[in-house]
This record gives sequence, C-alpha cells and structure tokens, in this order.
Amino acid sequence: MTELLTTENLIAFLTLTALEIVLGIDNLVFISILTAKLEPARQSAARKIGLFLAMFMRIALLLAIGWVMNLTKPLFSVIEHEISGRSLILIIGGLFLIGKATSEIHEKVTDPGDHHHLKSGSASFKATIIQIVLFDAVFSLDSVITAVGMADHIAIMVAAVLIAVTAMMIFADRVSAFIEKNPTLKVLALSFLILIGVLLVAEGFEQKLNKGYVYFAMAFSLVVEMLNMKLRAKHTQLPPPSGDAA
Repeated sequence: MTELLTTENLIAFLTLTALEIVLGIDNLVFISILTAKLEPARQSAARKIGLFLAMFMRIALLLAIGWVMNLTKPLFSVIEHEISGRSLILIIGGLFLIGKATSEIHEKVTDPGDHHHLKSGSASFKATIIQIVLFDAVFSLDSVITAVGMADHIAIMVAAVLIAVTAMMIFADRVSAFIEKNPTLKVLALSFLILIGVLLVAEGFEQKLNKGYVYFAMAFSLVVEMLNMKLRAKHTQLPPPSGDAA
C-alpha cells in the first residue's frame, strides 16, 4: 500500500484522471446523439447504463493489458502500411463514426423540426447500449495504451477510470440536454465526430497528425458558436420596434 502513496504515483493518477475526463467529452457527445432517438423516459437510463458497462470494459482492457499491447503487432500490410489489431479497430471505428455522424447531419438538415417528436423511441434500447459500450472501447483504446506508459500500477489506472466515468455519469444528462436544446450546436458536435472519425482512420494507417491543431480548431469553432448563441439569445430578448405615432 505504501508503495502506491508516492508523489510520482499521485502525479500519474491526477494526469490519467484528467486525460480520461478530457477524452470522455467525445464520448458524451456521441452518447447524447445516440440516446436522443430513445423514448425521453429511457434516455437518462441508457446513458447511465451504457457508461456503467463501458467502465467495466475499460477496466477489463486494463487488466488484459498484455493482450492490448499485442494489438500493436503488425498483422498484414496494405499499400506499404502495416496493419495491426489496433489499426483495424481504429479504422473500423473511425469509418463507422464518420458514417453515423454524416447520416445524423443529413437527417438533422432535411428533417423539418416539427416532426422531431416522431423520431423519439425509434431506436432500440439494447442496440443503443451496445453501441455506447463498443465505441467507448474504441475511444479508450489509445488512453489505455497511454496509461500503461504513464503509471506502473494497475490500481492507479483503475482508480483514474472510476473517477472519470463517475464524472461522465454525473454530467451526461446535462450535456445531452444542452446539445438537444441547441440544434446548431448539435450539428457542430456531429461535425466534430466526423473530424474525430477521420483522425481515428488516419491513426489506423499510422499517419501521425498533430492533434493540437485539430483540437484548437474544434475549440475555436465552439467558442464562435457559443458567441452566436449568446447573440441570438440577446436578439430574441429585445422588444420589437414600435411604430411611429400617427
């Protein structure tokens, strides 16, 4: 026990927890979009159950770290690019994310807003839970591999995952409600998911992209959209111009 209570382990724990929470933002956006098609009464439960099961998926990946690390070994080559098990997972996950987000944007743009209530309950509760768990595994694959390089003890990694997922469960409903309440923000979030999907595919083909530029662009776009939302809210609060007295 005493060997865990060191300054080095504390720093690793705090860093891993922050990393898991930051990476979890992508997850929350994806989860909010998946659960939006469930019946309103079941959406919160789907988010909680999906994240709870996803937590065990992450812990299982940590406990099976030897298998996870073997995923980095090349299986075959495609156009002079070595493809590993990790690469396949990232490519398939990225392509699905691109397809899913594109489909959602198309539906959002072409669907008249007054028919939105007809969409509720159109998705399967079980299928939604499965998608949340599987894509949490895809999103967390790199963070699990990174965790191994940052911490020497499985207990530290598991504790970081527990705290991060708990934080996600606490804020999941608020994030989902905020995204659903602001349609333009939802389209922006879907665009972010397409960008993340492209990054996953690129990583699958071992193309090293500078994520700093990508995250800066995403943050800048989010700030611009938040300013637009503030201006729209201010505009709607202004009283209508009164006509000149006759």
